[in-house]
Amino acid sequence: MDGKLMSIIEIADAYGKRRQSIHKLVKQLEIEVVKRKSHNAHGQFISFISAGDYEKLKGRLEGPDSLIADTREDWPGVFYVVQLEPQFDPGRFKVGFTTDLAERIRSHRTSAPYANPITTFPCKLLWEKTAIECITQSCEQLHTEVFRTDNIEEIIGLAERFFDLMPDIANGRNNNSAITFVGT
Repeated sequence: MDGKLMSIIEIADAYGKRRQSIHKLVKQLEIEVVKRKSHNAHGQFISFISAGDYEKLKGRLEGPDSLIADTREDWPGVFYVVQLEPQFDPGRFKVGFTTDLAERIRSHRTSAPYANPITTFPCKLLWEKTAIECITQSCEQLHTEVFRTDNIEEIIGLAERFFDLMPDIANGRNNNSAITFVGT
């Protein structure tokens, strides 16, 4: 792949789309992706495509048959609670929203190899900040979405109560079902 490369992150931002949506479209169009470390991503590997492939992608993004018609607020996904170091610091946890839990956990494990997913709840991106504020109000904030508590069970209980009040994103009803992981 020669010439100028364009990052999937920049493309997604330019079109107001999710990176996952751009990746799916790239895969459908059988566009070759190159992963390179980027200083803009703090040395992390990010995905790039060639300028020529961007033109092919751009045609699908801007054309009348655009495959991506999502709006950021309505993205369905999951809200997760992950213990970062369950054996050494069981009260330190990360919360957030994702549309790809397996990939998100894999990503967390690059910096926290013992990360343990505790629970997830069906969620819309729009709810993420409110959920975080609700369930972490009594916690010490260590980083953007990383907190410490003396009682992780209390945090899970607050999350369960919060999501019980939210509409079911699949059926338009209340009473979302949490998924609790084995071994927690």
